[in-house]
Amino acid sequence: MNIYTKVGDDGRTQLFGGTEVDKDDPHVEAVGAVDELNALLGVAEALCGDAEVSDLIHNLQEDLMVVGADLATPKSQDTGIGRTSEQMIVSLELHIDRLTPATEPLTTFILPGGGLASSQLHHVRTVSRRAERRLATLARSAEVTPQITVYLNRLGDLLFVLARWVSQQAGETEIPWVPRQA
Repeated sequence: MNIYTKVGDDGRTQLFGGTEVDKDDPHVEAVGAVDELNALLGVAEALCGDAEVSDLIHNLQEDLMVVGADLATPKSQDTGIGRTSEQMIVSLELHIDRLTPATEPLTTFILPGGGLASSQLHHVRTVSRRAERRLATLARSAEVTPQITVYLNRLGDLLFVLARWVSQQAGETEIPWVPRQA
């Protein structure tokens, strides 16, 4: 099987089920943002070097494959792999609840950063928020599985907590944001 199909050479592509859309269609934008998020998680995983974090990120990547397929498949069709579920959301919440007490309490905003791994996780968090925005655009014109919105929102929260946890585990100092006086 060739990797190139030439189907998209005219600026159009197909969703699961064969519906043809423009490559900048809100469906494609949302799926693309989730795909980018997944790829950046792979970079974060490579930088972390921690088995527990690697396992968590791998599970998130598996979830994002489900989310992407869910977004690309009309509600009337079966994805063959399931839809974004409440259990996926509960799993994120359990990780947040487990990691939050293991981090220093926040008393101020912090600047995204730290070491390479925590900085990458902050970057991934911002891309997850962009995926949320692309989903919001899509949801105005198409029916989407409601759990996707909640999942992406919770994922951004988890990524923030995970970035802080990774930073603190590495002994890195978080830099508080101190607004400049005008």
